[in-house]
Amino acid sequence: MDVEIRPITEDEFEPALRSLEAAFSGGLTDDDLRQERLVAETDRWHAAFEGGRIVGGAAAASYRMTVPGGGQVATAGITAVGVQPTHRRRGINTALMRVQLDDLRERGEPLAALFASEGGIYGRYGYGMAAFLGEVNLEVERSAFVRGHRSSGRMRLVDRAEALPLMRGVYDSEQARRPGMIAVDDRWWEWLFYESSKDKDEPVKYVVHEQDGTVDAYATYKVKHEWPESIAKLEVTVRQLIGSTPQGWADMWRYLFDIDLVHSLNAWNRPVDEPLLDLMQEPRRLRFGLKDGLYVRLVDVPAALSARGYNGEETVVIEVIDPFCPWNEGRYAITTAPNGASCERTTVGAQIACTATDLGAVYLGGTGFRRLHRAGRVQELMPGALALADALFTTDPAPWCSFLF
Repeated sequence: MDVEIRPITEDEFEPALRSLEAAFSGGLTDDDLRQERLVAETDRWHAAFEGGRIVGGAAAASYRMTVPGGGQVATAGITAVGVQPTHRRRGINTALMRVQLDDLRERGEPLAALFASEGGIYGRYGYGMAAFLGEVNLEVERSAFVRGHRSSGRMRLVDRAEALPLMRGVYDSEQARRPGMIAVDDRWWEWLFYESSKDKDEPVKYVVHEQDGTVDAYATYKVKHEWPESIAKLEVTVRQLIGSTPQGWADMWRYLFDIDLVHSLNAWNRPVDEPLLDLMQEPRRLRFGLKDGLYVRLVDVPAALSARGYNGEETVVIEVIDPFCPWNEGRYAITTAPNGASCERTTVGAQIACTATDLGAVYLGGTGFRRLHRAGRVQELMPGALALADALFTTDPAPWCSFLF
């Protein structure tokens, strides 16, 4: 039977979400449904229908993502992608990606971004792994900081209602912003800190750090209670920690490590240049590990490359290979200047050749052209071109998206 792919209607939202949960072998609760309704843009949910039944889908959210240089660029946040196990390996996911990317192009969104359930899925559709994420797993008794750090300011435990606006001020601040960060509206802020019935046994804690009357860091976390042989062995799980100042960032970690009765702490989705690595006397105790994080896809190559900032005034010519979105195929001259960048098609000889996947990987500045060249992915067509491109594209701090969507 033929499979039809089209946007869902409002009445089809719940069946689409239930189909997604089936694709991931999960279950849908009333809490899940309420949370997802907060942010759902049903005209951006594409579903695969077979005989009137939804067997797969892919959705997008309307975001603005921070790019190198500090600008925020319209970005489709790709989410809710899945095909039911009864219909795998029939090309349905590829068909969904085809329809979705065509739709993004029509909407004029230069970028798309996602977190992948498996790293091998999205490269074929032009998504490159643009930002790693870090993991921490620490026994807090070995959490001493280097000499010279002294906590200051004030820590406050607050309830959710008071916390959300205080935390929003930190999240939205220019000082906390990095390439890859998503600008959130009120709906997404509510979604991000949605509390469900599953949180009753281990309630979410909210803590803020104030310096001179200004909140400059926050954390949300849970505490798991374990008392083997009546000995306290509590475990802290950090859900989010962001600071707009180095002092606030460090003091927040110190607070979490020093909670009474806690034995261990774990945190997931930390930036690869997490300042904690340089604060610790024994950084190996963090057991800091890396995983693939945010994937980026350039939907409109010249628009996307013109929208980000670069280092210096130079021109580099790149040949882009993009069979899945052939409108991007071609040679582009990227010219950078203090008042902005331009990216235009050219017939001048290319200095570098790469795929759309490679271009997505380097776009946020966290992965270099030379690094991909060493992996056999990027070609240097003129001597010195890779070094030039890396000098232009590299950014500090490292890209990071602080929440998964």
